[in-house]
Amino acid sequence: MTTLRSNRVVVGGQVRPATIRYEGGVVVSIGHGAADRDYGDLLVLPGLVDSHVHVNEPGRTEWEGFETATGAAAAGGTTTIVDMPLNSVPPTTTVEALREKRQAAYGKLSVDCAFWGGIVPGSEPDVDELEAAGVCGFKVFMVDSGVPEFPPMDIAVLQTLEIETPLLVHAELESHLKQAGADYQSYLESRPPLAEADAIRAVDGLGPPVHILHVSSADGVAAIADAAPGMTGETCPHYLIFSAADVTGTEFKCAPPIREREHREALWQGLADGHLGLIVSDHSPSPPDLKKGDFSSAWGGISSLQLRLGAVWSGAVERSLGIEQVVGWLATGPARLAGIDDRKGSIDVRKDADFVIFDPDGITKVRGTNLYHRHPLTPYEGMGLRGRVVETLLRGDVAYDGFSVTGVSGRMLRRR
Repeated sequence: MTTLRSNRVVVGGQVRPATIRYEGGVVVSIGHGAADRDYGDLLVLPGLVDSHVHVNEPGRTEWEGFETATGAAAAGGTTTIVDMPLNSVPPTTTVEALREKRQAAYGKLSVDCAFWGGIVPGSEPDVDELEAAGVCGFKVFMVDSGVPEFPPMDIAVLQTLEIETPLLVHAELESHLKQAGADYQSYLESRPPLAEADAIRAVDGLGPPVHILHVSSADGVAAIADAAPGMTGETCPHYLIFSAADVTGTEFKCAPPIREREHREALWQGLADGHLGLIVSDHSPSPPDLKKGDFSSAWGGISSLQLRLGAVWSGAVERSLGIEQVVGWLATGPARLAGIDDRKGSIDVRKDADFVIFDPDGITKVRGTNLYHRHPLTPYEGMGLRGRVVETLLRGDVAYDGFSVTGVSGRMLRRR
């Protein structure tokens, strides 16, 4: 039996003193008293869950890989990631592709990892087998994904799907998109907020439970607020921290784009109002050469897996939002979406002993060369983010000690 305590533990939606006892990597009791590890006034948070990570291995391992991605996760306080079905080759649209993905991950995980499946035209017959194999749900695109092996789905086909797991939708309507020019304003205008909002309305009422990915606009928040009960949505740190006025180069390019300040504030309000339930990284790295050029041609993706907690906490403090809310968005919500909240997402008896020891008053100076991501390019370069991860514990073992990833082994998870 091992114990840890702090004067500030986030448990049951509150910050309070607590002593946590765990054995065999699982929490067995939460109470009071002395402990083997006393963290004083440092915050003890549940291990974070990031349900939107593009690891890209196998097939595009030069973009990112399980070893580097999960190392970055551990260093940022994330103890579980859920891997997206693209941009790996093959994409996770068949059980055989899922098997290849799991083989590629074997022995390389510093944190736990679950997997989303994907649906592309012609792969609909594989859905049942993938569900049986334990994927957390399915991702689809309504527009070009950027990689040829993952084409978009037609809404009429989506209406025929009979699945009980979440259907994750990249919601933009192709008919609303325009050809982008070289500068950022042109790129911004090429993917207007209405493309997102009308796409959300188009999938409202589909049979499967619909989850809207990376909501970027006030219009998107409003469309989710008006949708039928059951639709959920997420946003990302880059939409919450930056605005279009901050964009200085293609390292900021993502799809949908980072929009004007009023959209950023509407996203924060959407989180506070409960229309958006989680904040995920949408970690979508690529080799630096693919980020070169102008906004019409550079790869659209941001690397931020390691920085999610610091970025969100920085924005939350500015808006007088509490760490309890941040935990809901970064841990509880993503675990619930992925169907792994029976063991992840909160500190509770019979759940995994996954913890983040966090100094909320510290400062993390961002240097891309110090990140565990495979490539150092990041729009957060040079920023001082609030908070510092002191330790990350995976099932009670130290996965990150404040200076380096320790080599603790993660596991591969299935949906409950």
